[in-house]
Amino acid sequence: MQRGDNKSSIVGRKEGTMMNNKVGPETGVAVKMTRFRWIIALMIFLVYTVAAADRANLGMALPFMRKEFVMSNTEAGALASLFLLAYGLAQVPAGFVYSKFGVRSVFPYAMVATSVVTGLIGTAGSVLMLKVYRFLLGLAEGPLPIGVTSTINHWFPSKEKGTVTGIFYAAAKFGPVIVPPLCAWIVLAYGWREIFLIFSVPGVLLSLAWYILVKNQPAESKYCSVAERQYIESGVDQTTAAKGVKTREYKLVWLDKFVRAKRMTPLATKGEIFRSWDLWGVALGYFFMGAIVQVLVTWIPTYLVTVKHFAVIKMGFVAAAPWMGAVVGNLVGGWFSDNILNKRRKPNMMFTAFATVFMMYSLIYAPNDPYILAALMFMVGVMLNIGYSAYLVYPMGLTTKKTFPIGCSLVNMSGQFGGAAAPLITGMLLDNYSWDAVWIFLAVCSLLCLAILFTIHEPVDDPLADR
Repeated sequence: MQRGDNKSSIVGRKEGTMMNNKVGPETGVAVKMTRFRWIIALMIFLVYTVAAADRANLGMALPFMRKEFVMSNTEAGALASLFLLAYGLAQVPAGFVYSKFGVRSVFPYAMVATSVVTGLIGTAGSVLMLKVYRFLLGLAEGPLPIGVTSTINHWFPSKEKGTVTGIFYAAAKFGPVIVPPLCAWIVLAYGWREIFLIFSVPGVLLSLAWYILVKNQPAESKYCSVAERQYIESGVDQTTAAKGVKTREYKLVWLDKFVRAKRMTPLATKGEIFRSWDLWGVALGYFFMGAIVQVLVTWIPTYLVTVKHFAVIKMGFVAAAPWMGAVVGNLVGGWFSDNILNKRRKPNMMFTAFATVFMMYSLIYAPNDPYILAALMFMVGVMLNIGYSAYLVYPMGLTTKKTFPIGCSLVNMSGQFGGAAAPLITGMLLDNYSWDAVWIFLAVCSLLCLAILFTIHEPVDDPLADR
């Protein structure tokens, strides 16, 4: 009898162990759930930090390039504009390619190409070759953001997409944080050419890691459990639900009326995407916000050297401040959009557009003290980026997963064209007017963005919008 009891006990323990590792009969979900999607988020952060550094290093190298190559302000601005023109041109073709072949077949190769062309910039012997290489860099790097956002769309539930896109954009701004001090050290120790040669190495290594770890779909990954896959699809953690944990009720119903929230049928065809004013409206808003960001990336180091007369190390310290603020703004904005606003993206976009009007105007009266100016630049970065990542999250709620790469590429193309135009316009303003005219120009861009955002709807997937 005792031996039989022991046998039953052993069988019971085995069954319990099996239940902990298999799909449960009642919930259909494995009790143990992996968190591999956060390894994907870490890869996104690392890869795009490097990609952002590869594009932002021009701003730091530009004052030293101009000692070797004679360039007007307009021609210097054209170097940044050529990159973004090519970057913008690559968006929609990349969206179609990703939609057909998947991220893994394209993304790692685009990353390798980005690194190779970055290194080539350091070998340029003329202004013409600098322009050619910057244009090629834009073509090479152009597919990267669509690949990242498509990965987010497939690998994360809707209630985490804003947070992870905030992480992605934090990486895009963390690159410019590390660029000024690192480039200042490289310039002092070696020269401006070595900036590009050194920056070309990390991307090759990370592209290999991406190819190994990041699959197109969670179902293709051996590191992602069945429970995690089902959580990604449903957004419901069955282990938490089994414990009776209540979800937070959304109470900002009044805000839905202000942002014109409503349930919408996802755009399932290419024709629907290109006919959607909501998508075109957010794309135009991103055009103006992209313009502001690229002027800061390209021209802030030159502004600090020529207007504030800061030495190289001091310039590097202040030039990093707006991007430190941008990291904070993107992380806070993404989390706030997911957890407080219940996946509403438009409120953050409107707040950023409104606040940036005043931040750009305040720069007209920017002090010469490096610490006060760094604090002001930090706040510029925070305000500008609270809603910046929302522009590429917004299409996730408006499209299907199949059509998202195309919709996202349309929005990002517009943002890059804005970024391409603005540094060139800034150079022209500086050749004919002053930095005050530049700050007023950027304030007007933000005001136009705010006006456009009023015209689009907020797509939501819950009945609260019908109240």
